[in-house]
Parts: sequence; C-alpha cells; structure tokens
Amino acid sequence: MKRTELVRRYLFLLVGLFINSFGVAFITKANLGTSPISSIPYTLSLGFPPTIGAFTLYMSLVLIALQLLLLRRNFPKRYWLQLPVSFLFSWFIDVSMALLAPLNPQSYPLQLVSLLIGCLILGIGIYTEMAADVVMLPGEAFVRAVSVTFHTDFGYTKVAFDCTVAALAAVIGLVLYGRLAGVREGTAIAAVLVGTFARFLKRRAAFVDRWLAGGAASPISEANE
Repeated sequence: MKRTELVRRYLFLLVGLFINSFGVAFITKANLGTSPISSIPYTLSLGFPPTIGAFTLYMSLVLIALQLLLLRRNFPKRYWLQLPVSFLFSWFIDVSMALLAPLNPQSYPLQLVSLLIGCLILGIGIYTEMAADVVMLPGEAFVRAVSVTFHTDFGYTKVAFDCTVAALAAVIGLVLYGRLAGVREGTAIAAVLVGTFARFLKRRAAFVDRWLAGGAASPISEANE
C-alpha cells in the first residue's frame, strides 16, 4: 500500500472516530438509554467519578485482553493499534459530551428526535470507520475474534454481543441503583437503526471506498481473504 493511501485511510479513520463518538454522545444526551456498546460505561459513569469516556477506555482494554486470550499466537500485530485508537476514541467521547452539554431535551418527542439524529450520526461514524478499513475498535475486533475462534457468523455474533452487553448493563443498573439506569428503549432503537444507517451508506457510497483504496486492497481486506 502506498504511503499516500495509508495516510488517507488513517485520516478518514480519525474523522470516523470523532463522528462515532459524537453519535454516542448525542444518543446518550437524548436520555433514552445509549447504544449497546456504550451501555456498560454509561451505566457505571452514572454512579462513579470516572467519565463515560474513561469507562469506555477501561472496557476497551478488557476487550483487547479477551482477544489476546482467544487468539493467542494468532493475535495480529495490527490489532495492537486498538490501544491508541481506544485512548483517542474515549477522549473524543468526553469531548463530545462536553460539546453537547447544552443539549437537554425535556419532552419525550424531542428526546426521540435527538435519539434518531444520534443514531444517524453514529451510523455515519461506523460507516466511516469501516470504510477506512485499517483498524477496528475493540468491540468489533472482539466480535471478530469470537467469530474466528468458534467459527460463527460475524453478524449473528455481533447481535449476540450487543444483547449480552446491554443485558449486563441492565443488571449493573439494577444492582447498583435499583433501576434500569443506562438501558432503555433508546438502546434497542439504536441497536436496530445504527447498523441500518451504516449498511445503507455502504451501499450508496461505494465511490468513497474506491477513492480510499485507489485500486488497491486494504490491510484488513487482504487478511480476510
């Protein structure tokens, strides 16, 4: 891969990470729950000093450790890039939460509108991250590690992972606060809509993939063949 293409892809990833984090923050500010992958960090941040970004980083480190246990010698060297990406993504989440501090929809219709806007933003961010195709966030990388290790379908494994994380967040909320603190109807809506938006963009924005690739295969694509 040419250096110019690699730089282009990493810059695209950087943009995608920020859009991704902004979408997470937007969904969270709707106060109808948050996205499944962020449900545990958000639930914990409601009762403890660390921010949602800090808890996201802790969870990312746990997921990277689990990947090491699953893949062992087959843990690709490029997967170590998840470490700086996780630090950056977690910081972006806290920055986005600060930027959206004035956003505080009170009525349910406004909360729902904010949730839908957040789902669209997050879908754009996930598409951008996928289009860059150089390194995945720990959540997706963990799902891939499980899929490779146990020979399961990635899509079904992703759904099972999201449901498990949301269920754990619900249990944590009930145990710590006696209520569903970070998981609500917005979590289920985000689980359905975000992926739908991302897939729609992938079908409609093939020119972005061609522009990024420049006619060459990406590192992740090559590894998956």
